Amino acid sequence: MSSSMSSCEPKMEKKIAIVGAGISGLLACKHTMEKGFNPVVFEARNGIGGVWSSTIDSTKLQTPKNYYQFSDLSWPLSVKETFPDQSQVMDYIKSYALRFGIFTQIEFNSKVVSIKNLSTNEDEVCSWELWSGTGKAFSPKGKWNVVVQDVLHPLEAPKVYQVDFVILCIGKFSDLPKIPHFEQRKGPEVFRGKVIHSMDYAAMNKIEAVEFIKDKRVTVVGFQKSALDIAAQVSKTNGVRHPCTLLFRRVQWSGSENLVRLTFRNLNRFSELMIHKPQEGLVLWLLAFLLSPLRWIFTKLIECYLRWIYPLKKYNMIPDHTFLKQIYSCMFTVLPDCFYERVEDGSLILKRSRKFCFCTTGLIIDDEVDPLETDIVIFATGYKSDEKISNIFALNYFKATGGLGECIHPRIPHLAIIGYSESPATLFTTELRSKWLAHFLAGKFKLPVIKEMEEDAKRWEKCMRKYSRENYKRACVSVMLQIYCNDQLCRDMGCNHMRKKWFLSEIFSPYQPADYANI
Repeated sequence: MSSSMSSCEPKMEKKIAIVGAGISGLLACKHTMEKGFNPVVFEARNGIGGVWSSTIDSTKLQTPKNYYQFSDLSWPLSVKETFPDQSQVMDYIKSYALRFGIFTQIEFNSKVVSIKNLSTNEDEVCSWELWSGTGKAFSPKGKWNVVVQDVLHPLEAPKVYQVDFVILCIGKFSDLPKIPHFEQRKGPEVFRGKVIHSMDYAAMNKIEAVEFIKDKRVTVVGFQKSALDIAAQVSKTNGVRHPCTLLFRRVQWSGSENLVRLTFRNLNRFSELMIHKPQEGLVLWLLAFLLSPLRWIFTKLIECYLRWIYPLKKYNMIPDHTFLKQIYSCMFTVLPDCFYERVEDGSLILKRSRKFCFCTTGLIIDDEVDPLETDIVIFATGYKSDEKISNIFALNYFKATGGLGECIHPRIPHLAIIGYSESPATLFTTELRSKWLAHFLAGKFKLPVIKEMEEDAKRWEKCMRKYSRENYKRACVSVMLQIYCNDQLCRDMGCNHMRKKWFLSEIFSPYQPADYANI
């Protein structure tokens, strides 16, 4: 994928701006510092942690902690749980930042309003054969203006920083909420109650959140993780006297923590042999073809298990798609504790709907005559993540560039995006990409020609669309081939991609962050 090279440029002279101090921003900062750079991190909030700094009180990891850990910092022994809660995760993140001296690099309450490339135009970019014209991270002409607003003094003029490289670490699940569109006079404006997004609810502290929902009829819209967590918390707070309604269009497979443990144990090289890969040779194609029945058997066993432990049929909650198809689309969630027990006792009502609109007293569901009377509607309907990344660019050419979730975009010079891609273990994926990026910035290798990069992206998309189909998302293209993708990154960095000591463990043992320590 890349060619190795050496660089004698003094690293400290190169200015690197990192936007965001969430998990990805901290990792990008730590690993660029290790390569001799002195990056500055701009964080709009007054603390680190990203989405973990403002989640609802009951939120827990959906990933076993040994897969959600930094390769060079283990979880403290005091954390006994396999799935730590929000406060434990935040303490762990803070300990990482303290240990590696990251706090001194962060400018808090500093919101990046826009970034503008100073050295290129559309015609020049289109004429390049190599990324940024050279295939290297830095070039004499490569500069960005980073416009930063002081959040505490919004009336002051923004400051402009000129840097050689920008790393965007602004994540997918924050800042720009996605709200369904309604016809005129059928939206929230006609409703007498309160309408908020899950982002606003998560920003409340524990006492504020309880006071907001207490003794209120609450409807939560959505069926992803935030919707399930909020609905479970509301039903626990209000009980059967004021049951919470969970309103959703499509049922998704949701499982237990035990199922998640089992799934992660099977994310190994052997399981990846069942998945077709871009440009695979005859042997790999034949293995994937012959082993595909095992993949089908696995997904059917999981579906049978979920039907057995949960009353899915009773409440018409059996999805119309396979479990594996949902995994390919990065949409699997862990059910909150006692979820179906709350459905059984009546404190949580499940309601499926093709469409709905607002009225003065609540929601009109499909074509029902009587409205669903409610006091509060909470939209847990996700975020406009692609639009958020696009909006940060000052130039329209970069705004209109597709595939902005990629770590390195072939047509955007001197910029990388970390923490946008989805995977079974986000920290795991983000850390290795941060290490890869740090090696690239240090001049350890250079990128291939742009045409080759674009063709490779097309091959990946074509390959993965076979599995996720209409639910295809570019950001989770490597969800079932994480080890395979890590192998490619290791080759670029010039290190051994076979990280286990024995052949059998190499094939059948799952890979964890600790396997990539000291790269």
